[in-house]
Amino acid sequence: MNINERRAQGSSPAESILVIIPTYNEADNVEAIVSRVRSAVPEAHVLVADDNSPDGTGKIADELAASDDHTHVLHRAGKEGLGAAYLAGFRWGIERSYDVLVEMDADGSHQPEELPRLLAALDGADLVLGSRWVPGGKVVNWPKSREFLSRGGSLYSRTLLGVPIKDVTGGYRAFRRQTLEGLGMERVASQGYCFQVDLAWRTAKAGFRVVEVPITFVERERGDSKMSRAIVVEALWRVTAWGVGHRLGRLLPGRR
Repeated sequence: MNINERRAQGSSPAESILVIIPTYNEADNVEAIVSRVRSAVPEAHVLVADDNSPDGTGKIADELAASDDHTHVLHRAGKEGLGAAYLAGFRWGIERSYDVLVEMDADGSHQPEELPRLLAALDGADLVLGSRWVPGGKVVNWPKSREFLSRGGSLYSRTLLGVPIKDVTGGYRAFRRQTLEGLGMERVASQGYCFQVDLAWRTAKAGFRVVEVPITFVERERGDSKMSRAIVVEALWRVTAWGVGHRLGRLLPGRR
């Protein structure tokens, strides 16, 4: 089935949904976020992809899975970053033929109660982004410096890469399985914010339709943020390199 045929077919209530939640030291949050997902979209399955959290997150996730056949746990050897955890989760879901794969943070910043709107928007789309920077989107409890960094990162990436996405760094996303299968995930090596930019750019370049829906992003109340200076620096230099290559490719005939 080609892209246009899939769009014409639209989304179906019978589609199987997998919500992938990467965790590292999220013992204070994992039970609540899984419960909220299961309440918001009861038919969805949840995969907790835990990077061997020393605080016992994986054990809590195992207990949740033992009592709910819609909850699953992927135990990983150690902390390898957000991108690696999502890629492992995508492979797990694709191998089991889930139709829709969702990215969601463990800390509650991505509200599960908004997930039905993202899933509804898949009718006619290949990737739906929960966006903070489209009309109706907003952030709660963020300092202005953090908002500036996020808005600036999206603007920089959008300008350099020519991606028509307002919130290109956002991590609340619903992919169709066929979209992920068409992205060449084996070549993705980026992490953090950069991973989100990478996948959004690949999706747009491949000709898939990307739709943004407004969300309210709520800063975590428990646990520590995984954002670091290293993640920001990686995003900056990778996006710059991609952007330079992209522009050279357009200027120089035959260059890829």
